[in-house]
Amino acid sequence: MQIVSLLTNPQTPVLEEATAEALRGAWNGGAIRWLDRGIAAEFELAKVPDDLWHVWEKMQALGIDLAVTPAENRRKRLLLADMDSTMIQQECIDELAAEAGVGPHVAAITARAMNGELDFEAALRERVGLLKDLPASIIDKVVAERITFMPGGTTLIATMKAQGARAVLVSGGFTDFTQRVAASLGFDENRANTLLAEDGKLTGQVAEPILGRAAKITALEEVTAQMGIGEADAIAVGDGANDLGMLGRAGMGVALHAKPAVAAQCSLRVNHGDLTALLYLQGYARDEFAA
Repeated sequence: MQIVSLLTNPQTPVLEEATAEALRGAWNGGAIRWLDRGIAAEFELAKVPDDLWHVWEKMQALGIDLAVTPAENRRKRLLLADMDSTMIQQECIDELAAEAGVGPHVAAITARAMNGELDFEAALRERVGLLKDLPASIIDKVVAERITFMPGGTTLIATMKAQGARAVLVSGGFTDFTQRVAASLGFDENRANTLLAEDGKLTGQVAEPILGRAAKITALEEVTAQMGIGEADAIAVGDGANDLGMLGRAGMGVALHAKPAVAAQCSLRVNHGDLTALLYLQGYARDEFAA
């Protein structure tokens, strides 16, 4: 049995009952269950439809995300999340680069790396090198003035943790940021790269080994082993090419507002909703969300 989920942006709810009913009828699905009126609905289906991606494109044009997931084992016991452009709305290295006066150049490299066009580790070393001699104190300024959270993150983590799940932030970014983001949002653990500094200035280097795609898979393996659960019990979320490994291995791998080349390799894509979409995909109704 499969579950068909229809989701939209909670800030601009456009999911109409007629739309949901029309799809249910076309696919001969079960009764519609509203998780959040106007925002999220679901129904059961015997098997994945042959015209799934054709219908998905039509729904995208309406501002609606469409997903089909197995009905079994929906509620996950581990959340593994990327940070940049996933739990926060920025790329931290781009914001640091803007302070260093090399913002556009670094942002262009970041975009190519996240789209899988460049080797992640080499691209990270190149970008960090451009931050050489930047005062380390600028990190505090960037956190205070430039970093904003992706909507729904606090609710996602609080709700899953209230049901006994664990939340781990695993980033190709930097511990100076992940530690603060993790503490603010309620993550249990965070893993990231370390920016090196000396005499109050960034050295233009990052500690080795660099945490990239392989390290995110390692985090999935290690944390599930520690918890005594399978990878099928995890939900992972990210947007970049370095997230593809963990997205492919986790029981649910969600590409959130992902780069096109990344989204194309993922069956679960959230382009309109926020992070609460991960709760709806697990079958949580709005009245089950933690405060």
